[in-house]
Amino acid sequence: MDDLDLHREQILRHVGPIITGRFAGFRTSYTREVKIGQPLLMAIFLASSVIHLLGAIVRMKAGRRSFKELKKGPEFLVTPVRLRDDLGQTYEVEMHGQLPQSALHRGDLVQVTTVPQKDPTLPVRLVRCVNLTTMQPLTPRIPTMWSHLGPALLLQAGLGLALLIAVVAFWTL
Repeated sequence: MDDLDLHREQILRHVGPIITGRFAGFRTSYTREVKIGQPLLMAIFLASSVIHLLGAIVRMKAGRRSFKELKKGPEFLVTPVRLRDDLGQTYEVEMHGQLPQSALHRGDLVQVTTVPQKDPTLPVRLVRCVNLTTMQPLTPRIPTMWSHLGPALLLQAGLGLALLIAVVAFWTL
């Protein structure tokens, strides 16, 4: 059965959290943006601005991402994955993030754990996969808000918040 046959057959949505079947292949990948909570981002950005301002005064200019860039959020790779069960039915799940290319080969017996997505029109999301042919557990990783902001910005936010607390405490004494 080739790719044209896969397009003609009906793709089913699986309702259970675990699907066991044969890996039928990856579909074309695309990117999707991670949503970031605005209040938390604003607090981190403002707290880090204090340290950034002090650093800019000392060094005259420091490179920094804008609030607009931070608000956009990280993008992650979405890859539709097709599985075929013992009855020949084809299921599609979404994999967010990446796996090594050598981890899955067409025809491998796999068991995937899935969770429903917030948007009910989307297929279930693959959170864990065990390649039963090689007995290799696989977990795709996606960027988070914390990895998008980065340790430098979070450190600046912590130092900026500590400095603001110290200034307020000094002024109230």
